Amino acid sequence: MEKKEQIGKITLDYSKYPGEDFYCDGAVEDELLRITRDMSPVEYAGKIEESKSWPILYHLSPLRENIVEWLPIGKEHKVLEVGSGCGAITGALAAKAGEVTCVDLSQKRSMINAYRHSECENVTIHVGNFKDIEPQLPGDYDYICLIGVFEYGQSYIGGKTPYEDFLRILQGHLKPDGRIVIAIENKLGMKYFAGCREDHLGTYFSGIENYAGGGGVRTFSRNGLERIFAACGVKESHFYYPYPDYKFMTTLFSDAYQPGKGELSNNLRNFDRDRMLLFNEKQAFDGVTEDGLFPIFSNSFLVVLGADFDVKYTRYSNDRAPAYCIRTEIGETPEGRRYVRKYPLGPEAAGHVRGMAVAYESLKERYAGSSLQINQCTLVDTEGELYAEFEFVKGRPLSQLLDECLENGDMDGFYDYFCKYVEKIDYNSQAPVADFDLVFSNILVDGEDWTLIDYEWTFGKPVATKELAFRAIYCYLLEDEKRGSLELDRILELLQITQEDAQQLREQEQEFQSFVTGNRRAMAQMRDLIGYRILQPGKWIDRYQDAEQINRVQIYEDLGSGYREEASYFVKDAYQGENLIEMEIPVSGNVKMLRIDPSMDSCMVKILELTFNGVEIPLQNKKNLLINGRLIKAAGKEEAYHPSMVFATTDPNINLVLEGLERRAENRLYARMEVVRLPMKMAQDMAGAVKRII
Repeated sequence: MEKKEQIGKITLDYSKYPGEDFYCDGAVEDELLRITRDMSPVEYAGKIEESKSWPILYHLSPLRENIVEWLPIGKEHKVLEVGSGCGAITGALAAKAGEVTCVDLSQKRSMINAYRHSECENVTIHVGNFKDIEPQLPGDYDYICLIGVFEYGQSYIGGKTPYEDFLRILQGHLKPDGRIVIAIENKLGMKYFAGCREDHLGTYFSGIENYAGGGGVRTFSRNGLERIFAACGVKESHFYYPYPDYKFMTTLFSDAYQPGKGELSNNLRNFDRDRMLLFNEKQAFDGVTEDGLFPIFSNSFLVVLGADFDVKYTRYSNDRAPAYCIRTEIGETPEGRRYVRKYPLGPEAAGHVRGMAVAYESLKERYAGSSLQINQCTLVDTEGELYAEFEFVKGRPLSQLLDECLENGDMDGFYDYFCKYVEKIDYNSQAPVADFDLVFSNILVDGEDWTLIDYEWTFGKPVATKELAFRAIYCYLLEDEKRGSLELDRILELLQITQEDAQQLREQEQEFQSFVTGNRRAMAQMRDLIGYRILQPGKWIDRYQDAEQINRVQIYEDLGSGYREEASYFVKDAYQGENLIEMEIPVSGNVKMLRIDPSMDSCMVKILELTFNGVEIPLQNKKNLLINGRLIKAAGKEEAYHPSMVFATTDPNINLVLEGLERRAENRLYARMEVVRLPMKMAQDMAGAVKRII
């Protein structure tokens, strides 16, 4: 084949391509190739929602770019991207850097990358094995990016120390002041303990069990990565913590800025396969953040080998309509001053960021003289740079203070905070300006100082205080199920809101969310669309324990004076599975009737075999079989009659008349039955239908 191919403005270099792709995801790659060749990137969002497919979402979602978009890469920088695949982050790198060199083993994936970024004239894609391509690469890269790649070191390099060798090779292509950026799963990530399968092998607990089952992929703990870096002579490394993980990162923490209690709530974000849910990840994260253990249990790492950055925290709000997509970052100057900045993530959102400075002036005027402070905003709007900068305010979110009141059962304290909140936001309520997003997490409390730190959704019209306060409570309750103990009726009474008003406000909130997202599907909704299950073993255990109480067989014997509860007994191990009874019990010769209770719940029973001393009991003779249910088949002529019956009672019983049967001093009754539990209403309907038929 030709050594080079041009797709748009991108050059593909095949000089080291072996002639075939040794790694392929099959038909989905053909679909991705069609999409990127025939559709514009602005159409990808609709295609993602339409396809309801994990691979389409994974490869084409613009949220994949978040992991590198925040990096301070400029047009003066050269970037090497190893394992560029279908180009999930290539576009973000190309938009920032002066030159981007990609390396990938797959020709088809490289073509997908080229088609989707065909307008990027600063990108070259080398197709082939990294070991073959690497010798011809220069040694002056400012950034080398391995996003979801380092774990494949064994496949890339081989040998006894593949990860160390891989890193040493990469170091040889770096400028003296360059940086290597590695995004990789944490093998001890919280999500794996909670029941997510290992991302690469698709098995449970593989990383936690130290890959005892083998496989060609390895992820590492933080300590494991640091040992590799030390072996390679890395002098400086900095760990960042993408949340929920690096694939669809919404928030990036660092050692200098770790999450607070209650901050981590978007945990059910795996899209690729079924998962278990062994415990509440949010509550578990609350515990580890309180104890300072978040770096150990973070689901993913982003490691920068080289000098640190000013940025200590980043949050992306780009699961929205383009006009409102922004990035919020907290940084620290060399002098130690912290700041907060909000950047537009595209030209469409520039007006939204500029509007924050206008909102600050309007809210400052409204709340002048009140006890609610407005965080100062300064707009930086120069050629090539636009952001709104805010002061970094100390304090605790009001939401945390309210949570502590609920946890301690201090309802007086809760309502005291809430009433103070209502009083503060109500100040000058007739002014033609209101922050619609006055949620509790946007207010920091430091002693007597209350500061509104985020007023992104400020509108030039008055909004009733009770509407703003109701929205704050509504969002607060939705964020954490533990807050369900709050009496909403009392809140409504305080705010003088009727149930009808509350329903209208809920509908108004849904309309607002549609306005913000531009009617696009949120990521949580995409998970539901793709349709993988969340399996909760805790419920299985409850069901099993419940079944132990329900799936029991009780025997009563009538010796001529009727059944007596104190003379009954349970047959141990009668259930040979959830729905099958098999038992053989002794029966004395003076028993006239024997009663079998096959379950402790409404159910349907099919008799598969019923013998007395090895002889089939003639159940077609109605005198031998009495039940407090309904026979589904009332009569039969076959020699071995095995009826089915339905019981619309929690005390089903099957009575066998033994007097007419040949008996001995000691007898044996053998029974095999299939039992299926039914909801009571269903059992009643079935019993009624049988009655009408018969």
